[in-house]
Formats: sequence, structure tokens, C-alpha cells
Amino acid sequence: METGGTRARRFSQRSRICLLRVGSVLLVAVILLTHPLLVGRVHEFLEMIGATLAVVCIAGRLWSSLYIGSRKNRELVTTGPYSMTRNPLYFCSTLGAVGIGLMFGSVTAALVLGFVTCGILIATANKESEHLRAIFGADYDLYVRRTPLFWPKPSLYRDTQEVTFSPKALKRTFLDGMLFVLVFPAIEVIEHLQSNGLMPILMRVL
Repeated sequence: METGGTRARRFSQRSRICLLRVGSVLLVAVILLTHPLLVGRVHEFLEMIGATLAVVCIAGRLWSSLYIGSRKNRELVTTGPYSMTRNPLYFCSTLGAVGIGLMFGSVTAALVLGFVTCGILIATANKESEHLRAIFGADYDLYVRRTPLFWPKPSLYRDTQEVTFSPKALKRTFLDGMLFVLVFPAIEVIEHLQSNGLMPILMRVL
């Protein structure tokens, strides 16, 4: 039976994730009313790096979902991506946020989106850590001592021969990840509109 405390934690987690999504949309909206100062090959280079980070984000989130699936809060997953960091999904989402800023062609946008996303997700991860410690006890404490909260440590990587996954969770993660890809054509359209004077430019940023 789900207790009131568990429901409250889940509501709090959903609230933080919703806040992140709303905040990201607002930040992107503000950024899209600006125009990058960098042009030409430098601009294209930043776009390429940003698109690469978006692909890495999607691939990393899908890889993480293969391991966590529907086992979250039911089983302590410590292999695959979860052997290098306790929150690979959050880390990949941060990479995706930086990628969006770079796809816009702006170092400033990438830093703002990256710092905001990272800050919110680390705060969320710390709250979730308290909940997981209450569920898994000493096993989780051991996991915490050897595995970073957020930034991956590749030297810790270890795997298992068999992985069971949830198709539903994988599909949901894939659809969420596609948002990072759809941002790129949206940015291209907006840049075209701005170049032709059909959309206002509030300011220019690096």
C-alpha cells in the first residue's frame, strides 16, 4: 500500500520535473527572441556540437532506461550506466540542455540552460537519494559511497550479462528525448524568420 509520505515524495518529484520543463520552455522562448553574435563557420560548428550532444542525450537516456525500466524504487540498479553515476538520466538531460543552447549558436544560451538544468536536477537527485536510502538502507549507503551522485566516473563501469527492460518505459523515454531533436528545426525556422525581418530580435548574445 502506498503511504501518504510516498505519495508526497512522488508529487514533489513530479512538481520539480514539471518546474524544470516549464522553466526550460520559458528560457528557450526568451533565447529564441535573441540572436547569436557568432555567425558563419563558428555558428555552424556550435550547431554541430549541439546536435551531437542532443543525440548523445537521447542515446544515454535510452541506455539508462534499459536498465532502470519499471524497476525504479523497487530494485536497486547499480550496473551499466548506474555503475558510473547514480543519476545517468539527469546527467544526459543536462547534456541535452547544453546541446539546445549550442544548436542556437550561442555559448551564453548553452551555459544558462546547462546551469539551470543541472542545478534543478541535482537538487531533485538529492531529494530522491533520501527516499532511496529509506527503501534500500545499507545497500544504498554502500552504493552512495562508491558511486558519484551526478557526474559519471567511467572507471567504475561494470555490467551484467542479462538486462530485463520495460518497453513502455523505453518508449516514454524515447518520446521525451525526441523533444531535443525537434528543437533544431524549430531554431532553423526562427533564424530564417529573424533574418527576413518577420520575427523580432530583442538582443544579440554571444
